[in-house]
Amino acid sequence: MPTSTDVAPLIHTVVLQPTPFCNINCRYCYLPQRDAKTVMPLQTVIAIFEKIFASGWSSPYLTVIWHAGEPLVLPTSYYQAAFEAIEALRPSGIELRHSIQTNGMLIDQDWCDFIKKWRIGVGVSIDGPQHLHDANRVTRAGKGTFDRTIAGIRLLRRENVSFHVITVLSERSMRAPEELLDFYISEGIDDVCFNVEESEGTHVSGLLSSHNPADSFRYFLDRFWTLSRKNSRIQFIREIDGMIPRIFRPEQSCAENAQVEPFGMVNIDCHGNVSSFSPELLGYKNTRYNDFIVGNILSDSLQDMLSSPAMRAMTRDIAAGVAMCRKECEYFSVCGGGAPVNKLAENGGFASSRTVFCSLVQIVPTDLILHALDRLEGGIDGAIARGAQLLAAAAADKFQGAR
Repeated sequence: MPTSTDVAPLIHTVVLQPTPFCNINCRYCYLPQRDAKTVMPLQTVIAIFEKIFASGWSSPYLTVIWHAGEPLVLPTSYYQAAFEAIEALRPSGIELRHSIQTNGMLIDQDWCDFIKKWRIGVGVSIDGPQHLHDANRVTRAGKGTFDRTIAGIRLLRRENVSFHVITVLSERSMRAPEELLDFYISEGIDDVCFNVEESEGTHVSGLLSSHNPADSFRYFLDRFWTLSRKNSRIQFIREIDGMIPRIFRPEQSCAENAQVEPFGMVNIDCHGNVSSFSPELLGYKNTRYNDFIVGNILSDSLQDMLSSPAMRAMTRDIAAGVAMCRKECEYFSVCGGGAPVNKLAENGGFASSRTVFCSLVQIVPTDLILHALDRLEGGIDGAIARGAQLLAAAAADKFQGAR
């Protein structure tokens, strides 16, 4: 019987590490090599996209995320050369969008001009007002980074550069939905994503190990969503608006989950080492799975990587975990089997099912959305009809880049 590594993959996302170096030292950071100043050479970038485009495995909508360090520590000239090289290789039938996730501290006029020129998706990490942000997002000397981050955000706004923010929620900020909303509104931030503080790598989340974190997140998200609807200044909440098309789907179908498909996500470090599934696995150590490395883009073909022992072992165990989720969890159609990195961190292995993390980021928003729609006139049948309308609207904006 063929396995999923015997079937041609579909690459949706390419996560590239231009450098592992980060100019700050967040207390919850999972990146193991953030002191290293290695830079991905241009020839490695070219090799990556030569092989991806030649494979025929690329999705018609390909997102390229520059991440896994602070990408803005490299100059715009580096990205200009990389983007031009990628564009020269890109087949006409593939729409490609670049996205950058940044701490915002290095944003200047040159970066604003470059972002607009290439229509780059931008995510800025900010954890709310200064006392919440500076509790975890600190310099290498332990000082807060809020002032420089908010200066970068304000410059983006003045230059009419679209962006979203990602806020990591700690136990403390979970209790402050009103304060976070007031902060976003005061700074003109209208596109918001929440990352629940996770246990990853060497970092152990105090939030996930606290008493009933799902109840805390449910309170936070319900309150934030309710208040933002009354205010109408927040245009997009990923945990709500991003979940709607995953909830209201054709009957018997489940959401796409690139994290559980081999090469659904192709993750490449600055040395050309290739991994797949959850991007956070890149850089972790694990002898069972060859440190999650399936090959090197400079020496191995994508086909050889797909059939490598490490890829086959990960695919087998991740598929077993997905099968467990499908059998045990009534929310499977929404998440499609969860995030392998969280299963590994919380449960000790890929071949497992529900995690505390998925209880928060999948189950809590789903329940809130269904409950809110059910309260509307027409009950659940009316909710499903309205959900279908929302799904159609969301489909029109399918290719937004990475959030």
